[in-house]
Amino acid sequence: MTSMAAAAGSTLVPEFLRAAALPQDPVADATQKNGKSVSYEKVQWKVRPFPMKQVRLGEGPCKIAMEADRQYLHSLPLDRLLHTFRTNAGISSSAQPLGGWEAPDCELRGHYAGGHYLSACALMYASTGDEDLKNNARLVVAELGKCQAVLKSGYLSAFPIDFFDRLRERERVWAPFYTIHKIMAGLLDMYVYCGDEQALDMAQKMAGWVASYTGPLSYEHMQRVLGTEYGGMGEVLSNLYAVTGKEYYLHLAQRFDKRQFFEPLAAHRDELKGLHVNTHIPQVIAAARYYELTGESRYRDIAEYFWDEVVNQRSYCTGGTSNGESWNTDPGKLASELSTNTTECCCAYNMMKLTRHLFGWTPDARYMDYYERALFNHRLGTINPEDGTMMYYLPLAAGYWKTFGKPYDSLWCCTGTGSEEYAKLTDTLYFHDDDSLYVNLYVDSQLEWPEKGIRVKQETRFPEEQGTTLTITGKSPSQLTINLRVPYWAQNGRVRINGEALPAFSSASSYLTLNRVWKPGDKIELSLPMSLHMQAMPDDETIQAAMYGPLVLAGRFEPVTKEMTYSDYEPKPGDQKKVADISADPAAPASWIEPDAKLPLTFRTVGQAQTTTMVPLYQVIHERYAVYWKVGKKST
Repeated sequence: MTSMAAAAGSTLVPEFLRAAALPQDPVADATQKNGKSVSYEKVQWKVRPFPMKQVRLGEGPCKIAMEADRQYLHSLPLDRLLHTFRTNAGISSSAQPLGGWEAPDCELRGHYAGGHYLSACALMYASTGDEDLKNNARLVVAELGKCQAVLKSGYLSAFPIDFFDRLRERERVWAPFYTIHKIMAGLLDMYVYCGDEQALDMAQKMAGWVASYTGPLSYEHMQRVLGTEYGGMGEVLSNLYAVTGKEYYLHLAQRFDKRQFFEPLAAHRDELKGLHVNTHIPQVIAAARYYELTGESRYRDIAEYFWDEVVNQRSYCTGGTSNGESWNTDPGKLASELSTNTTECCCAYNMMKLTRHLFGWTPDARYMDYYERALFNHRLGTINPEDGTMMYYLPLAAGYWKTFGKPYDSLWCCTGTGSEEYAKLTDTLYFHDDDSLYVNLYVDSQLEWPEKGIRVKQETRFPEEQGTTLTITGKSPSQLTINLRVPYWAQNGRVRINGEALPAFSSASSYLTLNRVWKPGDKIELSLPMSLHMQAMPDDETIQAAMYGPLVLAGRFEPVTKEMTYSDYEPKPGDQKKVADISADPAAPASWIEPDAKLPLTFRTVGQAQTTTMVPLYQVIHERYAVYWKVGKKST
């Protein structure tokens, strides 16, 4: 090894990283024009993700989730997905309509069938090479194209155009721009990941219609519209500009800046109380894209301040945020917010998307600490591994259970973001710049880096295994810096190269930097010991969640019935199991939790009136559970 350094990723970024002009991949690295790669980014990411086609999952909880999602996507009949689009365009359809949020009388219809579905299939194709899903999605695009042609003017939706008349007049209507955003994003993903030129053409026609709708509205009138409906149009229009280079789309995107939301954030004021969470996070993702495409630092300030506030002041132990879809309290006031509808799943999905942008700007391990927390505690536990159905809320009030949507009769917003999330679990495992690799997440996987002529195989049973092994293969030696994330929860870790222990390690929430000429067959063994620790509510230290390494532990109780599992968005508040308080020292988790000597990642309460088994929250599927506990010493 020629050199070895252990440096925090946030403070000691090498000079060549700061100076490099690198393309990025929020949606696409770059577009091709006349055989040349062209990027319209004004601010390049310091580090960027690998194309998903170069990363493949190995065995483990991530692959289980991805395969369940893939099974679900394959199960969806195309004629049923297309039904409401066809009927809205006056095209005959005899298909049985879908239910839930895709039902013919639901004002959000089309968000999944013509939007999330396309994105999920495109992402799954990139992650797995599933040709059947790609072909199914291309067929849906072609049929949607027929609907768009009949409707004329570029408009494409499963609901009548007069929904937008109601929006313009601020009459009651359920999120038409939200739905248009999802359809456009699905089409754009089909172009980016599957090369579907028709999909790009259709997305541009939709953008043209959006321009014709918003054009006659004054700035103040448009702000009033945004006060009623807050779709993520800014993000998709920005991404359309990034692909085409047509500045027209970027100007159109900024018409969706919501002044009342952005101005306090730009001034570093938390005025989030009372806002609907999942319709505002996408606006911050749009702000991140505006910064990248224009270089205007104000938008970066908005994105970074928002992330800090939500993660540090408004998130729970799982990394999730929101209660009843909203932020209801002042910053740091969460103890009263535990309910059956705490933490909507869409919010975790969108916060993880935002986190990737911030990490691309500044490869700080804290961003990946948060990403890992949300992935293992909120995302993996909210897909049913048996049939790929998704959750809406992840309840954090004690004594309830997880509810999943019915396959063809729910199709909620969280069904859509879940379908996308589990299709793209490969997208953040590894980042890179021209000369270095960032290993962000410890997931069994394989990376192909053809530009370097190397392959990296990560073998791990994490989180059951407290560490990972990386093997480098290739045709010849290669000079490369490998950065291994040392998580916030890791204590006294170690690293070996080809069996030889290194004399130094790195601090928590940093990257351990290994710089050497790597030869084929070189092996890195990283040990990351886990321990019990508590995360208390910021406003009540006696309300605590137990964690083991990155994992939220849940008390597991009796099973629930199938009818309870597939019931509604969340359990009914009155059907709660009473969970006893914990009698113990709040500052000493080891005094009331001990590991099971025989079963991995299994713990039991001790010294309590009743013994409770505790396992990682993501492993609880069909049982009642408790995450937060009231902990206090026995009164004398």
